[in-house]
Amino acid sequence: MISIPTLLDRLCYRYPSLMVDRIAEHAAGRRLVAVKNVTVNEEFFQGHFPGEPLMPAVLMLESLTQLAAILLLQRDEAPPNARVYLRGVNDAKFRRQVVPGDRLRLEVSLGRRRASLARVHAEAFVDEHLVAEAELLLGLVPDRTEVHPTAIVHPRAQIGEGTAIGPHASIGPNVRIGANCRIGSSAVIEGWTEIGDDTEIYPFASIGLVPQDLKFRGEETRLVIGRRNIFREFVTINRGTRGGGGVTAIGDRNVFMAYVHVAHDCQVGDDTIFGPHATLGGHVTVEDFANISAGSAVHQFCRVGQHAFIGGYSVVTKDALPYARTVGSRPARIFGTNTIGLMRRGFSPAVVEKLKRSFRYLLQSKLNTTRALQQIQRDRSLACDEVQYLIDFIRTSQRGVILRRATRRAEEVLADE
Repeated sequence: MISIPTLLDRLCYRYPSLMVDRIAEHAAGRRLVAVKNVTVNEEFFQGHFPGEPLMPAVLMLESLTQLAAILLLQRDEAPPNARVYLRGVNDAKFRRQVVPGDRLRLEVSLGRRRASLARVHAEAFVDEHLVAEAELLLGLVPDRTEVHPTAIVHPRAQIGEGTAIGPHASIGPNVRIGANCRIGSSAVIEGWTEIGDDTEIYPFASIGLVPQDLKFRGEETRLVIGRRNIFREFVTINRGTRGGGGVTAIGDRNVFMAYVHVAHDCQVGDDTIFGPHATLGGHVTVEDFANISAGSAVHQFCRVGQHAFIGGYSVVTKDALPYARTVGSRPARIFGTNTIGLMRRGFSPAVVEKLKRSFRYLLQSKLNTTRALQQIQRDRSLACDEVQYLIDFIRTSQRGVILRRATRRAEEVLADE
C-alpha cells in the first residue's frame, strides 16, 4: 500500500497541497498512474482567473512531479529516507485547458537513471485527450535523518539532515531543528522554536512551550537556541512574551542538567553550565561562561555576569557579579573571586590578581560602592579589560548588585565542604 502523504513529505520544495488523490496503477520501479480530481474549490482558481478558472500549467507540472517522486521513492533500490528534488523540466507542452470538474489522469514512467539522477516521462490526460507532457529531471538524495515510527513530527516542521528523533517525541509545526541533532524519547518541542546544529535534547525535555506568565495571550513569540547545546532529562525552556521582547534566546555550547527551568524572555550566552534543578525566572540574563549550581534560583530581571559562579541552592535576588563566587540564600553573599574557574578558562595570574584586588576595594574597604569604583579606576595598576567590565557591570545594574561579603564562619563552612 502506498502512503501518498508520507512519501510526498520527502519531495523538497513541493506545493503545500497534495496534487495526487489516488493511485490507479502501479508497476514497481517502472510506471505509475494516478488520478487528480480538479474541483472548483481549489485555492488557485480564485486568482487564475476570476470568472474563467483555469488550472495553471505550473501546477500540472507539480502534479506530475509529485507522482514521479512517489515512483522513485517506491523503488526497492531507493536509498532509505531519500529525498527528491526537481532538477529540471525538458520539452514541456500544454495542449488543452484544464478547468473545474475535469479529472486528470497522471501517468509517469521511469527512463534513464543513475544513482542520484533520474529522467521521468510524464503525461496528463483528461478523458482520452493529452493535456500536458514533459520530461522531468529528478535528483534523489539520501537523507540521514532518522525519525522513529512512533514520533509525532508535524509535516511543516523542518528537520535538518542527520538529526535523529526518538520514540514518542513530539515536534510542532513551527519548529526548525538543525543538522545532526539528537531528540530523545518523549521530548516535546513546540512553538516558534529554532534549534541549532549538533544539539542534544534528552528524554522528557520540554522545549518552546508557552510561557508561565498569566499575561500571555497566545501571541506568536519565539525561542531561539544556538549550536551544540545539551538539554538533559526534564529540562523546560519557555519561549518569550510580547511584553518581554518576544524572544527567549540561548547561545552556543551550553549545558542544562536535569530539571533545569528557563522561563520566558531569558537571555543565556555561550558556554554556561546549569546544575540540576537550577531555575531562572523571567527576563533573566546569564552571560558567557557563567556556572549556576544545583538547586539555585535567579529572580526575575536579574543578571549573572561573565564567569560568575553561583553556589548550590543559592537564591539570587540582585545582579550576581562577574568573576565572583556568589553563594547563599539568606541572603546570597560574595565569597571572593572565582579563581579556579578563571584559571581553567585561561586567565593569566596577573589578571586574576587584579580582579582580587578590585574585589578587596568593593568588599573589604570602608568605601561605599561609588567611591570604591572611583578608587579602582584611579589605581592604574588595576587597568585591564576585565576590571573595566566589572566596573561597567555594576554601574549599569538596574536591580542593584550583590556586594555583601561572606562572614568568616560561612567561609570556613564553604571551605570544609
